[in-house]
Amino acid sequence: METNKNNEIDIKAMEKKRIAEIKSLSYLERLERMMAIIEVSYMLRTATRTQCKK
Repeated sequence: METNKNNEIDIKAMEKKRIAEIKSLSYLERLERMMAIIEVSYMLRTATRTQCKK
């Protein structure tokens, strides 16, 4: 249970850090990051799926 609380605290701290980082970016930098995420999402969606043979 103790480890779970520590992980939750770490996650919340990381989230606060990310939010502060995003807020410090300019509008153009935020837009560039969003476009990169959209591009990756599109590539993953349209990529041909390969099957793993085990």
